[in-house]
Amino acid sequence: MDVLVFVLQSILCLLTLPLHLLALLGFWQPIWRKYFPYLMAVLSRKTNQKIEGKKRNLFSQIKKLTGASGKVTLLELGCGTGANFEFYPAGCRVTCLDPNPHFEKFLTESMAKNKHLQYEKFLVAPGEDMSQVADESMDVVVCTLVLCTVQSPRKVLQEIQRVLRPGGIFFFWEHVAEPLGSWALLWQEVVEPTWKHIGDGCYLTRETWKELERAKFSDLQLEWQPSLIKWLPVGPHIMGMAVK
Repeated sequence: MDVLVFVLQSILCLLTLPLHLLALLGFWQPIWRKYFPYLMAVLSRKTNQKIEGKKRNLFSQIKKLTGASGKVTLLELGCGTGANFEFYPAGCRVTCLDPNPHFEKFLTESMAKNKHLQYEKFLVAPGEDMSQVADESMDVVVCTLVLCTVQSPRKVLQEIQRVLRPGGIFFFWEHVAEPLGSWALLWQEVVEPTWKHIGDGCYLTRETWKELERAKFSDLQLEWQPSLIKWLPVGPHIMGMAVK
């Protein structure tokens, strides 16, 4: 099986050789980071249409964390275009963090459409180093379709636990690897080296649920969901929440 994956990977890399050469020479990422937000703006709208009910149900639980002030401090990690803003309850004070500064234009537009939220600031930083966010300063951390792109999911989860207050909640929705030994997983393994350049560093074969279990939150609730677009190599999804 490993030999077959290697052969098919090599064929696909040859077919997409210009892309790999641009990436190797350091030209691809600066160009793609600038235009990737436009692609995400389109995909996010389509995705929200498909799982609107599930997102509303998940994020409705944020209301439980509202204190006497009626406010909730919320950090969205890998915020992208702000596709989740419409699902957050009123009273959220939202801090956005993303390593790609080109998303800020879209975030400003999203916040202008969601007056029920208070926009705090936009931080340009990777999830592995959220040093600009103070310890135990957040009631909520949200991360959707982000842990597939980071360099170290383990470090990101450690940072999430650091910035969450005791009893704070981490909400997530991520795509993960197909079942071990399946043809679908083989297809993911074949496509992954090329897909990472298209998906802004996205890994298709991550077993993110294992990282969540190892993080040892006090409570972890996780639901499995099928892939949204069957013809893409993006596998099943996990959605849920973890309590610090």
